[in-house]
Amino acid sequence: MNSDASVTQIPQMKLAWFLLRLFVVAVLINYVWEIVQAPLYIGMENFNLVWWHCGLAALGDGLLVLLIHSAGWAVLRGRNWFVHPGAIGYAVMLLAGLAIGVGIEWLAVFVTNRWAYTAQMPLVPLLDVGLAPVAQMLVLPPLIFRIVAAWHNRASAAK
Repeated sequence: MNSDASVTQIPQMKLAWFLLRLFVVAVLINYVWEIVQAPLYIGMENFNLVWWHCGLAALGDGLLVLLIHSAGWAVLRGRNWFVHPGAIGYAVMLLAGLAIGVGIEWLAVFVTNRWAYTAQMPLVPLLDVGLAPVAQMLVLPPLIFRIVAAWHNRASAAK
């Protein structure tokens, strides 16, 4: 192997490990939220099904956090934009989270009928989509990015 190839592979490998860490943290945190909000959906009365459905949903949520990271990378032109996001970084997180949360809920409830809410689900006025899943995409990404940024800062300080 020539030295040029190994030099170009190192940043790619670091990026792959970073994205894997971000995905895992996002899945774990979203899994807890999914379990807590499960009773707000029709058909989630059977606790054995909840674990499975919430696990699948959390995997999807992990991919959505990667999408938010990509949006921040594109807007702020750096893969570590979340370490010190500033107002623009937080705006990217919130706007992307809002668009994702509302878009997915609207498609799932009104277009594909993939799920429905119980009477206990608070709804976003005028949109009639669940407030809990929209709040999930507003609240959790900044928390997830903060955790991953702390991990990144600790790793950088150890070098």
